[in-house]
Amino acid sequence: MRSVAPWARVIVVNHNAGSLLQDCADALAAQTLADFEAVIVDNASLDGSIEALSLPDDRFRVVLARANLGFAAANNLAASDCGTDWIITLNPDAEPRKDWLEQLRRASVRYPDATMFGSTQIDARRQDRVDGFGDVYSIFGTAWRGASGQLMTTLPDGDRDVFGPCAAAALYAREAFLAAGGFDESFFCYLEDVDLGFRLRLRGERCVQVRRAEVLHVGSAIAGADSDFFIFHSQRNRLWLMAKNVPSPLIWLVILLQVAVVPLVLLRRGIAGWRPALKGLLAGLRGLPGALRQRRQVQSGRVRSNRDIARMLVWDPRKALRHAPHFIESGLAERQAAREA
Repeated sequence: MRSVAPWARVIVVNHNAGSLLQDCADALAAQTLADFEAVIVDNASLDGSIEALSLPDDRFRVVLARANLGFAAANNLAASDCGTDWIITLNPDAEPRKDWLEQLRRASVRYPDATMFGSTQIDARRQDRVDGFGDVYSIFGTAWRGASGQLMTTLPDGDRDVFGPCAAAALYAREAFLAAGGFDESFFCYLEDVDLGFRLRLRGERCVQVRRAEVLHVGSAIAGADSDFFIFHSQRNRLWLMAKNVPSPLIWLVILLQVAVVPLVLLRRGIAGWRPALKGLLAGLRGLPGALRQRRQVQSGRVRSNRDIARMLVWDPRKALRHAPHFIESGLAERQAAREA
């Protein structure tokens, strides 16, 4: 099947994804761009999804983990021996359009100074709705997928610069990914992509959200968006994300705002979500010494100014409440594409 060296390695981390894993693999095999390799890391699934998987061709291989390593560590494992120039992360509950890889590759040529690229994530259950259009981070210490839940018609027609890509369907330059240390494995899963995007941003890297690179995404199909597992990890990792990455003196403002945000988060979770949210916050506080040790290393490699970072964050609480997208240097990506066309 393979006639030329692969352009990118696509990494799919599976844990009890059921039939969605086969759908994902089949959609990859049908791509208009054929020069890729795919590594499927199975995190000790118990649902038979890996046994039932039929690999489409010799571009695909499976790596069996002996335990559930988590999303972060499993991706790092598959990236550790990568020989391609680009690394792609793709969730097993994501089904890419046929030209998805082709659109990402074209974008990597249009924007040679960018090392991160995000995909347009469409809600697989309601395909007139956005699942995500780039990761967003706010001065309130919260993160979200931009435009989540909004109508597809609200998205811009072209590419945009965003804070970082959602790792459900993201493209990273291998050298930049490895130089930053890949995903933080202590996160296990959730917000590890925002953390990596933040660290790369601090190192001066750029992220472009590619409008025409589209995937259908079920979203939280495995763990569940309101599960105790999701609530615990998202609350815990949110503290570590802030402690590691937000530069001083901005971090003092974020901490101050967290005093107001945390009680609101607990209240919004209701009785059912209150306990796992509180457990996550307490676990985050216990892990702060480790996050602060990492902070010294992260901040020592920072080249972005405080002003640059501040401009990348959302400051409007209304935008935070409605999970609005946030574009950095709005229109820059489109202007550059027009010049190079």
